[in-house]
Amino acid sequence: MKKYRPLSLKTIKTYSLCARNSKVSVKSFADLPVKGDSFSSFLDKLPEAFAVKDFMDVVSAVLQARKQDRPVVLGMGAHPIKLGLSPLIIELMRKKIVTAIATNGACAIHDFEVALAGHTSEDVASELCSGAFGMSKDTGKGVNLAVNSGVKKGHGIGRALGEYISRGKFRYKDNSVFAAAYNMAIPLTVHVAIGADIVHMHPEANGAAIGKGSLKDFKLFASVVADLEGGVYINLGSAVILPEVFLKALNVARNLGNKVENITTVNMDFIQHYRPGENVLKRPTLKAGRNFALTGHHEIMFPLLAAAIIEKMP
Repeated sequence: MKKYRPLSLKTIKTYSLCARNSKVSVKSFADLPVKGDSFSSFLDKLPEAFAVKDFMDVVSAVLQARKQDRPVVLGMGAHPIKLGLSPLIIELMRKKIVTAIATNGACAIHDFEVALAGHTSEDVASELCSGAFGMSKDTGKGVNLAVNSGVKKGHGIGRALGEYISRGKFRYKDNSVFAAAYNMAIPLTVHVAIGADIVHMHPEANGAAIGKGSLKDFKLFASVVADLEGGVYINLGSAVILPEVFLKALNVARNLGNKVENITTVNMDFIQHYRPGENVLKRPTLKAGRNFALTGHHEIMFPLLAAAIIEKMP
């Protein structure tokens, strides 16, 4: 067997720390907060660290897109509604920052319940034991009626629900993202996995109407994505449905000859999942564009992002 002896370090080459390039400097450290600081001061005092840089780059990308009249599209699951972010999303639409929204079926249900009753999100575990989970008559009948009647008029699910809530007797309709989008003529689409939503368990559910409405919304969403060059797509808390839908819509847009390359994609979630990482961040920006992963709880990160965008608006 070959024998080894410890190496001598006497002739090792060294250099001066002062002459070395470093990634971190005291110049980039956080400044101390002062009681009564403004939000602008809070932003200015953040350290120039990696996540902060990504966060501010997303803010800049959104502002630049809107300055150049390019789309800022928000794709989201149900949690933003359940976590009370509807007022922020509606305000971003009012300020013409968010120009289109794509959702899953659960998002539509929670928005409907909030608009109707002012509350949502049942205790699944306890209701499941008795078979009562998802069996709210108001939700099942109301959502399906809105979809069935709206699709008959040629609407997709997003517009069907938005119109139904906006024109109906919904005490809390001011908190409805769907109604706001309808009233502002902002594209809002719903992408349904049949059997995944509680309203599919009700006798009023019409598979033909659900499928037709959701397919119409996919085509509308593909049209929005076809115009995304220079714009921003934000995936907020959808781990499967919206990342898959976005990738297919992007492919359709490119297949039909639309240039959608210089885009900024963002995934916001408290855990970074596989599909958003591939279908929202990496694959769409392989040729050009930029992508950012912002990790944190929706109820903290999205208000921070919204506030930073509004603060930095000209």
